[in-house]
Amino acid sequence: MYHYIVKRKLRKVFAGLNAGKIEAVTDELSDQAVHYFIGQHALSGTRRTPDSIRLWYQRLLRLLPDIHFDLENIHVQGFPWATLAAVPWTESNSGTDGVRTSNEGLNLVRIAWGRVVEVRIYTDTQVLVATLDRLAAANVTEAHAPPIIS
Repeated sequence: MYHYIVKRKLRKVFAGLNAGKIEAVTDELSDQAVHYFIGQHALSGTRRTPDSIRLWYQRLLRLLPDIHFDLENIHVQGFPWATLAAVPWTESNSGTDGVRTSNEGLNLVRIAWGRVVEVRIYTDTQVLVATLDRLAAANVTEAHAPPIIS
């Protein structure tokens, strides 16, 4: 039953993000949450404060305002004090320049007592960097901004 509740909650988080509601994600984070995105680009790096994580999601939605995640089968294991969820997804967006792209990835989420303590995002960074390069070429300067880290 517990794993079912976690899966339902994660689906709700992604549905909120699909609707452009950053709070759907940030309201689930513990105050000590760590947020990591693989690669070397404007969305990469590690964030360790609620403010920097919020700034990251704001940047994500500015760069890819219509981003949409389709979730595959969510895998959950562990107990309420040490839960690990693997959330594979396919993402599509048209970016701020209107060119539709898609990518695949996986979020690894650690949860303790109902609060997200760590999010690690893995995706095809070659596809993502090509999207960011295209946006930068369309004068979206934030697409080549330094990562938000703290």
